[in-house]
Amino acid sequence: MFKKESQTVYTYTQALEALQQYCAYQDRCHQEARQKLRELGFGGEPAEELICDLIRDKFLDEERFARSFARGRFKMKRWGRQKITRELKQRQLSAYCIKKGLTEIEEEDYLQTLENELLRRDRLEKKATHPYLRRRKLADYMFQRGFESHLTWEAINRLKL
Repeated sequence: MFKKESQTVYTYTQALEALQQYCAYQDRCHQEARQKLRELGFGGEPAEELICDLIRDKFLDEERFARSFARGRFKMKRWGRQKITRELKQRQLSAYCIKKGLTEIEEEDYLQTLENELLRRDRLEKKATHPYLRRRKLADYMFQRGFESHLTWEAINRLKL
């Protein structure tokens, strides 16, 4: 039989230190911090007090998290606004924080990324010979990436794909 490892019991100070390191490594949202505390076996009222201490000491800031998340996902993974919004909602961020996060994406950069992704995908999408099917596949791909349908179709028509 497999022996289950004994779980270390953390004191408040130890848990606070562990979470400070966890949050200092990269921006975290409250949900991720609570999950980490559960993994450490630290819950209940003391866990909420710890979260409040982290917020007070600026280790946790959901607006800062939303901004860095949106900026990173857009620049590195080239996600559209809809997918970023969906992910932030899944992390239980407020509408205000989500709106602030999306302000990190410049409109000009957004449209340029949309066009670049369409052109890149068009070069890969040689299987669909019928023009309608090809355009539909391009659009579906961009919708999956989280780009808005009206912007996607405008770009497809403008690029004459």
